[in-house]
This record gives sequence, structure tokens and C-alpha cells, in this order.
Amino acid sequence: MDTRTTEAAPPVTVPAPAQAPADEVTGRLADQLLRLSRRLHRAQRRLLEPLGITPAQARLLRTLAHCEEPPRMADLAQRLDVVPRAVTTLVDALEEQHLLRRVPDPHNRRVIRIELLDGGRRALADLRHARRTAAAEILAPLDDASRAALTGLLAALDRDETAEPRHC
Repeated sequence: MDTRTTEAAPPVTVPAPAQAPADEVTGRLADQLLRLSRRLHRAQRRLLEPLGITPAQARLLRTLAHCEEPPRMADLAQRLDVVPRAVTTLVDALEEQHLLRRVPDPHNRRVIRIELLDGGRRALADLRHARRTAAAEILAPLDDASRAALTGLLAALDRDETAEPRHC
């Protein structure tokens, strides 16, 4: 009688035929989304350049516009997910352009808040126009029905359950 033990080979997992194409489609879709995102950013950057506003500055202005009251610099840094020093640099540049200003907190004189100025509101309108123009360039091949369908599909993907509230 043979008393040797043999180890069984680990089971081989073979993806079902339906999984392979789905994985390929998912990979292709991920690549397409990344390429379109880059194209959109390049187009926006090109349209922002004449305004003298960088994409990072534009993001700070958009964030500031969504705040119910002038936020602290630390609040902006947290909201933008950047280090506070990065916000200081952005605020300095935007303050030079008279788009926002630093104001003392009425309840704590050690705290500085950031307030959007009229020039900043006008810049935001220009930024919205630049974003829409960039998107229109990319979406030009789609008819209205296709754009509506794409909007619905992207809305289904854009639900971030972990996102924090949009106030500052």
C-alpha cells in the first residue's frame, strides 16, 4: 500500500466567457473617461489662460462661491484637499487680481476669512462660460438625445455616498 500523500493542485479559476468581455469593456471605458477628462482639462486651461486664472485658482473661486459665509483658509484647504500653504499661495494671487480679499473674523480677531469680491463673481461667470465652451467642443459630435442619455448615465455614476456636505 502506498502511504505517500500528494498535495492537490490549487483549483484553477477560469473566468466565465461573459466576464472577459465585460472586463475589457470596463477597461476601455476607464481609458475613455480618462482621455475625455484630460481633453476637457486641456480645453479649459486654454480658455482660462486669457483670463489670467489657473485651474487651481478657478477651483478655489468655485469652492469659495459655494460657501454660505466667508470661510477660513483652513476650511478652504480642507475642502480643496490641499495643504494650507497651497491655499495661501492661491489666495495671494487672487487677491492681487482683486477677485477676493482677506477679512478679519468678527468674532475672533486672530482668524482671517476669505471673501469673494465683485471681480471674483465676474471671473466666476467667465469661468462658467469657459467650462461650458470646453464641454461643448468635446460634446459637439453628440445630438441632444445622446447628451441627455450621457448626462443620465454619468449622474448614476456621480453619486458619492461618502462625500461631505458642500458647505464650508
